[in-house]
Amino acid sequence: MDIFLLIFTLVAAAVMLPAYFFVLRYNLHMFQLNGYKNGEHANWIKKNINKQLILFVLAALGIVEAIIPQSPKEMAALQIVLCSLLIVISLIIIKYYLYLKRVNNKKKLVYTARVKRLVTTDTIINIIIAVLLAVFLPKGVYALPGVLAFLAALHFAALIVMNTVNKPIEKSINNYYINDAKKMLESNSQIKVIGVTGSYGKTSVKYYLHTLLQEHFNVLITPESYNTPMGVVKTIRSSLKPTHELFICEMGARHVGDIKEICDIVHPDMGVITSIGPQHLETFFNMENIVSTKYELGDALPEGGMLFLNGDNEYVSGNADKYKTKTFYRVNSEGEGYHAENIKLTQTGTDFTVVAPSGEKENYHMKLVGAHNVINVVGAIAVANTLGVKLSDLIIPVRRILPVAHRLELLERGNVTIIDDAYNSNPVGSKAAVETLNMFDGVRILVTPGMVELGDKEEEYNY
Repeated sequence: MDIFLLIFTLVAAAVMLPAYFFVLRYNLHMFQLNGYKNGEHANWIKKNINKQLILFVLAALGIVEAIIPQSPKEMAALQIVLCSLLIVISLIIIKYYLYLKRVNNKKKLVYTARVKRLVTTDTIINIIIAVLLAVFLPKGVYALPGVLAFLAALHFAALIVMNTVNKPIEKSINNYYINDAKKMLESNSQIKVIGVTGSYGKTSVKYYLHTLLQEHFNVLITPESYNTPMGVVKTIRSSLKPTHELFICEMGARHVGDIKEICDIVHPDMGVITSIGPQHLETFFNMENIVSTKYELGDALPEGGMLFLNGDNEYVSGNADKYKTKTFYRVNSEGEGYHAENIKLTQTGTDFTVVAPSGEKENYHMKLVGAHNVINVVGAIAVANTLGVKLSDLIIPVRRILPVAHRLELLERGNVTIIDDAYNSNPVGSKAAVETLNMFDGVRILVTPGMVELGDKEEEYNY
């Protein structure tokens, strides 16, 4: 009986291991999406604890299995029952977390060096804990399934501890990479840095700028949605060449000071603020913090550095007075700067005219659908024209502009047209998506999970 019990216990422990790593992987993914920030991850845990309630069952069962002795003989039967329950729950957890992996694949877990260091720290600490408990608990090795179950269940919060343990190492490594990136930028005397930020529209404007400028300059951009300090640093260290003339740097923010942190690395020569709105209210707390953070880009520009501003956005235009060197861009509203007029929206594209501050006009056609895309393209045209590219030389590049993936991307599937705007959602973007949907004939179906990270305003904006 003792040998059978030992083998059965070890089998239960072996089944626990994949469950342990599936729980670790999912929570590591969420921790990465939360920017490795302990506070944000703690808030995420509070809001999403219902998704991982099964871990409390696992933890409770693990504690019971670990502390109830396996002798006398009548307790051996209980050990078998407990291990059997752990095996069943482990299999359920594996299947459930495979499901969570599928539904959370918009941004996949990236196995960066930092993630690997977190996993290493987690593994070392948990091995030490498991060995110590196995040695000092009365059950010895028979407690192993319960110990593994308990440690696996703690992963939704334990990564905060692991991140705190690694903090001195991460800070030292980050400082080395940041200083190296700064030196690389400083060594390229010809390069101009264009910072692009905004509550929404910044990724689109970045890609539009690249399309308009790449025939006239050697351009480097931050790829995809790389808009954090270390994402920017990685781009510089891996991709910057001495021949690059422009670096278009997307700058994201979830807290006051985030834009300044990136600006202190790249020292932008020009800046674009695409929009300011109630995005990430959960971490900014109020609109005043969002406005001041976006305008950290304007504060970082050198004397004479041009700041391009969306004049149609009340938060942008209403806080621009202190910046002397600025250019507005607008849609259907005349004023200083660049503006679009004669806008014609169709299911296959958009026609519009851009009027420059000099009064010069040029007609454009683009494949993008949706009125809100016009303002972003006008902003990109304003920057390109200021850099010396003639309006007439931008006609063909504007035609070549493609939608950024999952941002009002038009997909044809036989007789079905899909407007993929699934990347993110905000009040302005949602309104634009519905207006675009309204342009199409036939049966129209809207599928959305709603808007998140709007703090106290979340219910108001969704309903």
